[in-house]
Amino acid sequence: MAQRATWAGSRLLLRRLRDVMAGSGSAQERLDLIAQIIARDMVAEVCSIYVRRAGEVIELFATEGLHPDAVHKIRFRFGEGIVGVVAASARPIALAEAQKHPNFAYRPETGEEIYQSMLGVPILRGGRVLGVLAIQNRTQREYAEEEVETLETVGMVIAEMLATGEVISAQEQQPVDGLALKPLRLEGIRISPGLALGNAVLHQPSITITDPIAEDEDAELERIDEAMSEMHSALDLLIARFDGETASDHLDILRTFRMVAEDRGWIRRIREAIGTGLTAEAAVARVQNDTRARMAVVQDPYIRERLADFEELTNRLQQHLSGDMGPSGVELPDNAILVARQLGPAELLDYDHTKLRGVVLEEGSVVSHVAIVARALDIPVVGRVRGCVSRIEPLDRIVVDGQNGVCFIRPGEDFQRVFSESMDLYAEQRAAYMRDRSKPSVTLDGVDIDLFINAGLLIDVPHLEESGAVGIGLYRTEVPFMVRSGFPNVDEQQKLYQNILDQAGDKQVVFRTLDIGGDKIPSYVRESEEENPALGWRALRIGLDRPYMLRQQLRALIGAASGRPLHVMFPMVAEVSEFDAARAVMDLELKRAAEKGVDLPSQISVGTMLEVPALLFQLPTLLSRVDFVSVGSNDLQQFLFASDRGNPKLDGRYDPLAPGMLRMLKTVVDACAEADVPLALCGEMAGSPLEALALIGLGFRRLSMNASSVGPVRAMVRSVQCENLTGFIESIMNSHHHSLRSYLASYAKDHKVQT
Repeated sequence: MAQRATWAGSRLLLRRLRDVMAGSGSAQERLDLIAQIIARDMVAEVCSIYVRRAGEVIELFATEGLHPDAVHKIRFRFGEGIVGVVAASARPIALAEAQKHPNFAYRPETGEEIYQSMLGVPILRGGRVLGVLAIQNRTQREYAEEEVETLETVGMVIAEMLATGEVISAQEQQPVDGLALKPLRLEGIRISPGLALGNAVLHQPSITITDPIAEDEDAELERIDEAMSEMHSALDLLIARFDGETASDHLDILRTFRMVAEDRGWIRRIREAIGTGLTAEAAVARVQNDTRARMAVVQDPYIRERLADFEELTNRLQQHLSGDMGPSGVELPDNAILVARQLGPAELLDYDHTKLRGVVLEEGSVVSHVAIVARALDIPVVGRVRGCVSRIEPLDRIVVDGQNGVCFIRPGEDFQRVFSESMDLYAEQRAAYMRDRSKPSVTLDGVDIDLFINAGLLIDVPHLEESGAVGIGLYRTEVPFMVRSGFPNVDEQQKLYQNILDQAGDKQVVFRTLDIGGDKIPSYVRESEEENPALGWRALRIGLDRPYMLRQQLRALIGAASGRPLHVMFPMVAEVSEFDAARAVMDLELKRAAEKGVDLPSQISVGTMLEVPALLFQLPTLLSRVDFVSVGSNDLQQFLFASDRGNPKLDGRYDPLAPGMLRMLKTVVDACAEADVPLALCGEMAGSPLEALALIGLGFRRLSMNASSVGPVRAMVRSVQCENLTGFIESIMNSHHHSLRSYLASYAKDHKVQT
């Protein structure tokens, strides 16, 4: 009953505000009246409306209760004062004793020293903070959750007024950086490789809300139900487009996305927002704003990607409500660069990919759904480009460097000409690599170097043929698990693994068992937050603690091999006893399969990833038990230097070509050679020609990398003399320098090695 009464009061307040906004008078006069109405209806002595100005500043534009002379004189930078904190965080703050808050900033000209409590909410539109709405009381008032929600709803209504340009010119915050002679450089991360040059198309699926206040709640609920039904049907049709494809990852991703569209909590929040007096469109926008604000403070990559799914669903729902079905009606320029805050897989597929040259995202990760689809379509993507949506204008000329994770905005003609030459060279190199893919990867003095690809989805397997690789040295079995909402059963897994082996033909495939945990945690195994997830409950540790998961996966792998060789390796092994325990589970499953008459693999090789330095001190014991070893250089380097590879402050601080790293790898090479155990390396080092050069000099003869790296590394291998290289590496390995990179680069240049 109390909530219904609150909602009724909220609807009445919204109707009053609508009348004011639609009435006569200047924008300033209407803002002043709005502040008065809010103060009265919220039972507050003060109501203040702050508006965002250029330069990350918010200015007091209207107030009821503070000194009138303070209007247009009081300003806060983002993060300054309580109001600035609300603006910077895009989250509400409710304080019973505001003056005790560490960010409280006293301005004597306001006269606010007599007010104790304060409630401030961001004025949001399209995920962007347009201002702050605040109320204050003389007494120490504990603001109820319903009051916070009411003020947030009011703030969203005010945002529509601010967006019209009546209060502050829309041109005030237009980007001014990026000159013709000196383009604006925006850095991000590499999500999908490649180079592109084109014109910006802003992905703007949001619909302009002309009337946020509802007249008939039942009618709005009926509209939202109808739009939900239409959206679900449209997604079903999109799924049908890809049904039956050999590479079914598009289908898996879209089916998972379709399940998210039926999330009951999301739908309930929208219906509750309608109950506060909003139209269906405004209710959807309200929930979207809240989701965006939550996303801004979440660090976990997997959760952020799932929240991004709701972002796309919200956009699609708005389109169905308005009847504007978005991208399908957008005429792309021939060389389009899509710019978006976030993009879902279905949204990307909505665009004509024959005209789409690249994508720039404010969010995104290398394991996101849209990243997987973009790589399959060979579209370069740069992600985590802060501020790209607000700093890039429609049809701006953009350079996308997916190789290095950077883009350039509004480049001059000279810059474009130079980059076009780079693109031509890149295209020529790719064509040359394709022509040479059947050539053997052999050094000038006859040493064979086996080049494998890393894979994680069915759409990666065709790259075996395209790249000329000899096999898949690392198949990341966890990737398909990450795009599903539940743990796949044995039959589902067996079908997937069998499909991979079928497509690979007679080429070797090394399956790594589930390496979940750390930053790859499916929702169905999440337990509790960890302070150091990379060092915590992950990979084989989860498999041994949850043996049913490991047993089901090994059972599926054994069944999928069915008379063919099977290669399995366990990740994150820290001690020999862990490998023994995992090998025992494999033996149990082999025994079970034999008893049930399953056609067993023709040959079984069981190995381990070497990622944890502790295993280096157990090598003799380990090598007597394993069939092969594969070095995971990414984690090994991270643990060796105690350096989180996901921390931007440590990015590049430690080099894999440091003497200590190379000496450690040499120890592994020598031990495996003495024990006659096959050795490979499947981390990022393998895919860099210069770093692969060092690995070959150390004695590595099997390297596994992303498919796009096979061509450049093969060219390097075919241009080097191995015996000379080995002697050079031995001569510099005991150096005291931070890195040996410059020495290797000089060697490559002097000996005409292609790096």
